[in-house]
Amino acid sequence: MSTVMQKIKDIEDEMARTQKNKATAHHLGLLKAKLAKLRRELLTPSSKGGGAAGDGFDVTKSGDARVGLVGFPSVGKSTLLNKLTGTFSEVASYEFTTLTCIPGVIMYKGAKIQLLDLPGIIEGAKDGKGRGRQVISTARTCNCILIVLDAIKPITHKRLIEKELEGFGIRLNKERPNLTFRRKEKGGINFTSTAANTNLDLETVKAICSEYRIHNADISLRYDATADDLIDVIEGSRVYIPCIYVINKIDQITLEELEILDKLPHYCPISAHLEWNLDGLLEKVWEYLDLVRIYTKPKGMNPDYDDPVILSSKRTTVEDFCNRIHKDMLKQFKYALVWGSSAKHKPQRVGKEHELEDEDVVQIIKKV
Repeated sequence: MSTVMQKIKDIEDEMARTQKNKATAHHLGLLKAKLAKLRRELLTPSSKGGGAAGDGFDVTKSGDARVGLVGFPSVGKSTLLNKLTGTFSEVASYEFTTLTCIPGVIMYKGAKIQLLDLPGIIEGAKDGKGRGRQVISTARTCNCILIVLDAIKPITHKRLIEKELEGFGIRLNKERPNLTFRRKEKGGINFTSTAANTNLDLETVKAICSEYRIHNADISLRYDATADDLIDVIEGSRVYIPCIYVINKIDQITLEELEILDKLPHYCPISAHLEWNLDGLLEKVWEYLDLVRIYTKPKGMNPDYDDPVILSSKRTTVEDFCNRIHKDMLKQFKYALVWGSSAKHKPQRVGKEHELEDEDVVQIIKKV
């Protein structure tokens, strides 16, 4: 482990020393690829050691979405979990109070949202320090991450946490790179771009591919991609998660300081202890989770507005709706009646490919 850590440090030092310009782009691209491979080796160790993932981290995913609280020790994550969910997570003024992963549940707009209080992250978590590997592994399974920051401590914490999560393959508030990478049997590296390209050239692309022992591939860019984007696609294990920066303890700063913090994107100011703006935080979480509520209507009865079926906004067909209720429902499916903004008339008779919208009402008609 120490040799991998040393190799990572040597590469990071060399990257820090290297000036960024066109002449060094190829060399930096190669170093980034080596670094990504070493990080993967470090963070997914072979199972021969038999080390357990760590008590308290195998939390079963439940509810309609999972939200993780990530932050340095003593920023108020446990207090926030207690206030939002009524779950008890030990609160104290000393660091590292929470040593396992504490789950709680928020009921909001008919959705059941699982909230995880992860142990305080420390610098170097991505390199396996502390219990960083378990913390960030659990963070990877979340649908949204709340980075909790202390308003009286500098924003450097934000940068450090971002660096730790980035090092573990978590991309915050980013879209997947819009580039195509396809391995092939022969023909070498074929590199094309439909946009002006200032970061990548054929030499850099070939250097990155050779580091991964890829000698035949088609790579097509649709925007000005970077070496990091190409490495992310080759690695294939990156997760893209929406993130909200929760600035806690705003009761301890001045109005002027609050106005400066207010200019940050993806930001939400709160005081967990005094319960300030917790409603605003929940509303923002709902917006970032991007969920859709669909109400069911049994035949001859009124719609059930108390218990909606929750879907991801990326999977909103009638087929997705049926699968969410029961996996065998599609076998008996004949057609559906839909009321709401996705219907041209009320009700509209639709098939399983129909795309539903938030707060639609659906009645499934089964085969006789």
